[in-house]
Amino acid sequence: MKQRYLSIDREFLAVERQQSLDEGRDISSVAAEFDALTQQAVDLDGDPVLHARASALLDACASLPMRAGYPYDEPSDLQGIRRARPTDTPFWIITDPGDEYLFDHVLAAWLGRCAGCLLGKPVEGWRSPAMWGFLKDQGRYPLTDFFRSDAPGELYEKHKVSRDRAYIDRVTHMPEDDDTNYTVTGLAIMKQRGAAFVPDDVAEFWLQNIPIFHTFTAERAAYRNFVNLIPPPTSATYRNPYREWIGAQIRADFWGYAALGNAELAAEYAWRDASISHVKNGIYGEMWVAAMLAAAPYVKDVEDVIKIGLGEIPARCRLAEDIRQVIGWYHQGIDSEEAIRRIHARWDEFSPHHWCHTNSNAQIVALGLLWGQDDYGRAICAAVQACFDTDCNGATVGSIFGMMHGTPALPGRWIDPLNDLLDTGIAGYHQVRISKVAREGFEMWQANQQVANSK
Repeated sequence: MKQRYLSIDREFLAVERQQSLDEGRDISSVAAEFDALTQQAVDLDGDPVLHARASALLDACASLPMRAGYPYDEPSDLQGIRRARPTDTPFWIITDPGDEYLFDHVLAAWLGRCAGCLLGKPVEGWRSPAMWGFLKDQGRYPLTDFFRSDAPGELYEKHKVSRDRAYIDRVTHMPEDDDTNYTVTGLAIMKQRGAAFVPDDVAEFWLQNIPIFHTFTAERAAYRNFVNLIPPPTSATYRNPYREWIGAQIRADFWGYAALGNAELAAEYAWRDASISHVKNGIYGEMWVAAMLAAAPYVKDVEDVIKIGLGEIPARCRLAEDIRQVIGWYHQGIDSEEAIRRIHARWDEFSPHHWCHTNSNAQIVALGLLWGQDDYGRAICAAVQACFDTDCNGATVGSIFGMMHGTPALPGRWIDPLNDLLDTGIAGYHQVRISKVAREGFEMWQANQQVANSK
């Protein structure tokens, strides 16, 4: 039985090869075996000899030495990450805006996340020629509104895209999506295990409450490892070529909601979650987003929010370098279209590894926030129009925007279609009121604050 993200096929090996190169491994000793196996015309999983060779190759990659001169410092352990942080981005809360203000911003983060996800959901997987052509043929480029299913029928055939998706005229609320599943998952983990939860708690929660085929990429590979009694953090590395893909970054949001005002704690929560399935920049993406969210209600300038997030990850990592590059573009005064063009020049959207990598999509998140500034629609539309992982990036940008600006900054045309309802694939939360889960999570933060203040 062949299953994507579990079966070892040519794409699986190609991703491992590129991932090993990205993280600085010297692959010279295994390059010939990579070439031999990825050029096979037969199914690797279907041939016991080839499968054994592929498995051995994956295991060999885990112990490859680093290349001489690799310029990045990228630990995966929490203490190592903290030691590698920059020293020039401190974060202090100057004033306490009060619980009413903070809850409004938490609710806005949930709503902003759901609406941003819904904008990108029907076009997830569309590459730029299809999306941009589809919009231009309708006179709707640049993107300014939800995608609809009532475009002229010939456009779907022309651009080879499906009409059977979660277009805005086909939904009555926020349908299930892994980007929102994980936000609810964070809430449920903290409710069940408390603020002292550990990585093993996260793994056990997944096994008990999330069906394996509701997971993808690194999460599915890690899930397989849990079932085979491979615990964290080895579950993140054992035969998991997706270990720096975007999956952890989309799991960040609740950890920021649960650590308002404490970017370091939010990043630690995110590390406990991310380390079961990711390493290095895969972990940093989740820590960066969680830290931004924890700081966002207290900070007025979006660039400061982004830099606070960077303050919780290693200064000399690829992710920090890539985010700083986008900030540099912004200061050059280029428009968002040129910034998107530069991202597409840097990353190949037709490569699965680039399309779903943490760093390519984190650059898009930074783009949406910087060029969107105080306009919610402009921010999420920039994030989705950039392509790559559209629903993930629309959701993350929407969440951070909402947390910064509160519900008054979320226009009804974006939020009203949600009808305050969210479907998930998480046991016990199959359909929930968005306002209810926002309140439940906020009350957990309040309770944790009381415990911390009493010590």
